[in-house]
Amino acid sequence: MEEVPHDCPGADSAQAGRGASCQGCPNQRLCASGAGATPDPAIEEIKEKMKTVKHKILVLSGKGGVGKSTFSAHLAHGLAEDENTQIALLDIDICGPSIPKIMGLEGEQVHQSGSGWSPVYVEDNLGVMSVGFLLSSPDDAVIWRGPKKNGMIKQFLRDVDWGEVDYLIVDTPPGTSDEHLSVVQYLAAACIDGAVIITTPQEVSLQDVRKEINFCRKVKLPIIGVVENMSGFICPKCKKESQIFPPTTGGAELMCQDLEVPLLGRVPLDPLIGKNCDKGQSFFIDAPDSPATLAYRSIIQRIQEFCDLRQSEEENLINS
Repeated sequence: MEEVPHDCPGADSAQAGRGASCQGCPNQRLCASGAGATPDPAIEEIKEKMKTVKHKILVLSGKGGVGKSTFSAHLAHGLAEDENTQIALLDIDICGPSIPKIMGLEGEQVHQSGSGWSPVYVEDNLGVMSVGFLLSSPDDAVIWRGPKKNGMIKQFLRDVDWGEVDYLIVDTPPGTSDEHLSVVQYLAAACIDGAVIITTPQEVSLQDVRKEINFCRKVKLPIIGVVENMSGFICPKCKKESQIFPPTTGGAELMCQDLEVPLLGRVPLDPLIGKNCDKGQSFFIDAPDSPATLAYRSIIQRIQEFCDLRQSEEENLINS
């Protein structure tokens, strides 16, 4: 998996693409050419487009299979329960777009209007965009190199007619590769609220999340916090908790303490989550009292509080 080097000098540095740490980096040639420091005109176009979007949240994970897209979908569902709140969910996992399946939108297609691409709507206040809508079959493989992926992300951000939106949730692929660099670059001028990072309790996942946190700090992306997914299993009958993925190194809690990032919460395993995702339905409707639902709602509230505080700080800065 392509990653930003641990001691990346940064695209604006004189050593960009030339330092020892740049060897083997997928972006070495771009940085060395100086193009990385030349603003893409699309950045200003996207900034203008994003003026109608209040909050922008990236959902990241260091490793695949930790439930990142499931979390993105349920974050969108949870926020959209307030009918007065407009939600947009953007899937930029170009090679593995699972959002159409999870949101019950398989087979839907993107429509062009005079103001751009129209999102596909789950509810009147919940719109979705994914490369999955552009494929003739969900089994089609997307075999694209970095530049084409970047071009698609640019098009999603610039050309989709989201309208007035309260929250834009961006579901990203695992890791720290081209897609992540592109979305951070294109949204930089539009002020991203921050990133929510998804992990599972075991060390094999945490070691990649540490890299993800380092990536966020390198590119100056605020970290809203970490969510520990699949955090134990609570038996629905006896209510006893079992650790399916034991936190052998202290889990997300200890990692967050060490790296000084917030732990937003833990979501326990619940078989209904997977079943509802396969059916394209919100888990919250079928299991309103599940410990997982209660954990999700607590985490969503903390994310809202973070975004509200950030908006207040920005308004105070403008007015000062």
